[in-house]
Amino acid sequence: MANLWQFFGLPDPEANNNRESRAEAPVLQEATLVTPTVEQTTLITTEPAPVLAKDRGPLEPTTERLQPPLNWTGPITPDGEPFHDLGVQTGRPQALPQKALRYVAPDNMKRIHTQKILTRVLQGDTVIVDLRPLVHMESHQMACRRELKHMGDEAGVNIFSLDQEDKLLMIPGISVVVDMDKHELGLTPLI
Repeated sequence: MANLWQFFGLPDPEANNNRESRAEAPVLQEATLVTPTVEQTTLITTEPAPVLAKDRGPLEPTTERLQPPLNWTGPITPDGEPFHDLGVQTGRPQALPQKALRYVAPDNMKRIHTQKILTRVLQGDTVIVDLRPLVHMESHQMACRRELKHMGDEAGVNIFSLDQEDKLLMIPGISVVVDMDKHELGLTPLI
């Protein structure tokens, strides 16, 4: 009869004791099947499984210790092996990025501070200017566009429109490349 150990394909630890006592002689069993018309007798021989050689005792651990690398300055385990702490970062810290993408909207008094934008554009930052809060002030929107156009001329950069109504404007920073061949970007000519 199969047991749980055989189900998982493992040797039965209790079967070793039973097999040692039965290892002396093979067992012969007689099985009889009786049917109304024919009677059969079959001899089944079961031989014990071959017994593996006994373990020669537990394996002795090697006393050979690994030497840390020549220039090792880190901690060493009690076994004498170098301990690599993966939480310690030895590389240089990542530098802060030089360029940024900035979003600018009119302040409470509906002004756009173009001099501060100009400073950031000259540092290489790309600025997105949102004129959508000035939805009912068409003349004020035009004044802001003219002021931004003048600021772009000072910086030597073009101003691009990101929407059909020219209310979302992009001002690329110095040394930022904008592909104008594959995209329709740009402000409509201002008066």
